[in-house]
Amino acid sequence: MRLIISFLFLFLLNTTVAQSTKEFTEQEYIEFQDKIRFSMNGNFDEGLKYAAELQKSSKNEHLAFAYGAGSYLYQLKNNRVKCDEWYNKALEYYKKIPESVEKINIRAYLYNYRGLIEWKRKNFGEALSNYQEGIKLSIKTSDVIQTVKFKSNMALVNSEVGNYALAVKNLRQNSDFLDKNEGLYEKDQFQNSKSNIYTNLGNVYESYFMKNRDKLFLLDSAEYFYKRAVNFSQNYIDNKMTATLSLGNIYLVKKDVKNAERAYFDIAMYAKQNNDETYYKIANYNLGELYFTQKKYDKALVFLKKNDSMAALKEKKIDKSYFQSNYIQAKIYNIKNEPELAFKYSKLYLDAYEKYEGELREEALDVNYKLGTANLSDEMVSIQEKYKYEVLWNKALKVFYVILVVAIVFFLIKNIRDKNKAQKKMNALIEEFKANLEKKEIEKTIEKPVVLEVPELEESLLKKENANLSIDEAKENKIVEKLLALEEKLEYLNADFTLSYAAKKIKTNTTYLSYVVNKRFGKSFGEYSNELKINYVINQMITNHLYRKYSTQAIAESVGFKNAVSFAKSFRKRTGVSPAQFANNI
Repeated sequence: MRLIISFLFLFLLNTTVAQSTKEFTEQEYIEFQDKIRFSMNGNFDEGLKYAAELQKSSKNEHLAFAYGAGSYLYQLKNNRVKCDEWYNKALEYYKKIPESVEKINIRAYLYNYRGLIEWKRKNFGEALSNYQEGIKLSIKTSDVIQTVKFKSNMALVNSEVGNYALAVKNLRQNSDFLDKNEGLYEKDQFQNSKSNIYTNLGNVYESYFMKNRDKLFLLDSAEYFYKRAVNFSQNYIDNKMTATLSLGNIYLVKKDVKNAERAYFDIAMYAKQNNDETYYKIANYNLGELYFTQKKYDKALVFLKKNDSMAALKEKKIDKSYFQSNYIQAKIYNIKNEPELAFKYSKLYLDAYEKYEGELREEALDVNYKLGTANLSDEMVSIQEKYKYEVLWNKALKVFYVILVVAIVFFLIKNIRDKNKAQKKMNALIEEFKANLEKKEIEKTIEKPVVLEVPELEESLLKKENANLSIDEAKENKIVEKLLALEEKLEYLNADFTLSYAAKKIKTNTTYLSYVVNKRFGKSFGEYSNELKINYVINQMITNHLYRKYSTQAIAESVGFKNAVSFAKSFRKRTGVSPAQFANNI
């Protein structure tokens, strides 16, 4: 009887276990992978539900992936215990998979998720080790998509420890590679990948600028890539929050307080709706900093307290916003003449900052050591060469290289000639402007009557413009005198310095003014205005060393050009070189 009962019990137990497992098709497995990955952009709980559903599979590779991806989702939810528990289960199921390409790919996925976990925990050396091991496996199995992910993640590690140039290089390579292999991706998958890369590029450029604040072009690049990221992130809340938050930082640096404030409030709202403590803390810190710069100290303290900087002490790693928040609070209490609180927060800041810098130095040494020993820094996988038409492709490549070498030699020779020609023109121009400056200095000491020079023009040019118009010479002289007065006041630097604007200032009509400018200066009003602007820039570059450090966009805006492209074109026409080349050669 006992044997019969035991048999029935085992039968029922096996039946129950069998019913709890499920056979998933390969297509269903791929769909679960995509759903879990997309959930990592903000909807973590939904991702864990998909992972739990996939854990009903009877296949070890499905279980290994479900637990591995789930472990990263738990890290994103700041649940370390569950994170480590699920990752260990993933490794157990991985070991049960028979030797195959699928097993290699699963191991690469697990390395990637563990690397992301360590990166989130600010263990950058450990993160890099996992990425380096994983990318070897992805290259081995020609997994293009996973290789791109590894390269992007390695770039983030480099950015974290200050290797900005290398991070930018890797991310730009990834972006180009992604575009060339768009056909390998589903539409959503491609959008998500581009969103990640553009967000990361913006982040690297922003961090790079913070270390090199004189290089304004880095800030412009960060803004450009963040805006691109937002465009690709409409369906990915985490990326959208990251890009929007960072755009707020860019606006703040550019003193666009209104847009910065709006961005930070949006992020605080999104983060609260999605229970994202990290973004909520950062958004509140940024609002506190914003109000501090506006001297709204009480309002700043409200948001800095919301930052909950003391919570960082519970973690092993120091949160950067922790000591930044205490730094601002110390300054506020000092301004408010509350010495005890000022002392308290200054001490918290100094202790935390020292610990943070020590941790960062150790991580930087670890990362740079591993980069040097792994011999992977210059490796950009071109897996498309392994696909169809390999022989034909190689032949075409050889022909292309021959043509490329010939073209490079030709353009080098042409470039050298053009450069020498431009250099001579630029040197002559600089000497001309220096001579004019010396002449003006001498003329300041000598009082001379105003003599208006009237250039002689060919009759054909005069007939071409305003053939039937006639103005007496006294009236012409009066218009020219007023126009020169506008020049002295630098009115031409105004973006609105048009023919109608100048005519209104001089109190004449546009027809008369156009006629006089054409007759006296031999050019249209637009050409005359552009020449004044370009001459002003040249003069500033020669006499003001700070002006040479401005970005092309900044210089263009300072003299009233609507965009950098038209300014650079006019500048090159006048000097033969770009603004940057002109500044570098002074």
